[in-house]
Amino acid sequence: MDTTEKKMHVTAKKLFADNKVDVIIGFEAGSLPHSARPIFVRNAKDVEKLVWNNRCATNLAVYLPKLFEKPARPPKDYAPPRIAIFTKGCDGRSIAGLVKEKQVLRENLIIIGMPCLGMIAPSKNSLDKKADIGQACLECASPTVRNADIVIEGASRKAAKSNFNSVKKFEAKSAEERWKYFTAEMSRCIRCNACREACPNCYCKVCFADQRKPSWVTPVNALSDTMVFHIGRMFHQAGRCVECDACVNACPMGIDLRQFTQKLAQDSADLFGCMPGVSGDEIAPLMMFKQEDSQSFITEPEEK
Repeated sequence: MDTTEKKMHVTAKKLFADNKVDVIIGFEAGSLPHSARPIFVRNAKDVEKLVWNNRCATNLAVYLPKLFEKPARPPKDYAPPRIAIFTKGCDGRSIAGLVKEKQVLRENLIIIGMPCLGMIAPSKNSLDKKADIGQACLECASPTVRNADIVIEGASRKAAKSNFNSVKKFEAKSAEERWKYFTAEMSRCIRCNACREACPNCYCKVCFADQRKPSWVTPVNALSDTMVFHIGRMFHQAGRCVECDACVNACPMGIDLRQFTQKLAQDSADLFGCMPGVSGDEIAPLMMFKQEDSQSFITEPEEK
């Protein structure tokens, strides 16, 4: 057991001993070698199961909205759960957004900031101990957890500079080329909804794609409906996506979702000076309007 995990165990045991939490969200060793999976620790005796390594890629913030959801018929003595969560930089940015959107009670949450040297994407070979870390980690501009209540000291990856090189190369293509690439990627989608389920921002009780009155998208796996689903989901992430690549890692078909979600991050930064969960997002970009805002993208989509 390394020093980081010892610190985690000491911290978790103290939280239970001081009766400050009902549950702690973290990671335990997975069933496969060199793997880790989420765990909900509800008592001190299970604290020793907690681990921390470069396989802890899941964005744990995804579990918070459901845990804080009030029952339809709450008992008279109902109280929101008190939750502690071991957090990477991207998890922390997601939590900040969920707090802002009133999906998480900040006063009932203890954020434990963890050191992060980068995570190996689950899509990589989980049996390969030397697998490379994911693209999201290589390009992470904010690996340190901000506004953590408790900090577990340790070495973290140096913040990268957001240059959006991949997006810029994609933008340089013609509209026809971009659409052809998007169509080709979406044609591989099997509509399993794994991207939606893995995303902390997809917390709607009923997704627009599942609504039937009105029916925005049919359940049939037709390419046109698949494209509408992805365009709609991506639009909902504008100014909210923290580039954690949870959707990318969850996709069983290896679809290049990052090419499109990172465009959202670039537009959020360039147009609104907003890096979700870090800066400039006191008000969500899609909730802001200024008289001088450009509208050229409506009439002249190719204008630079």
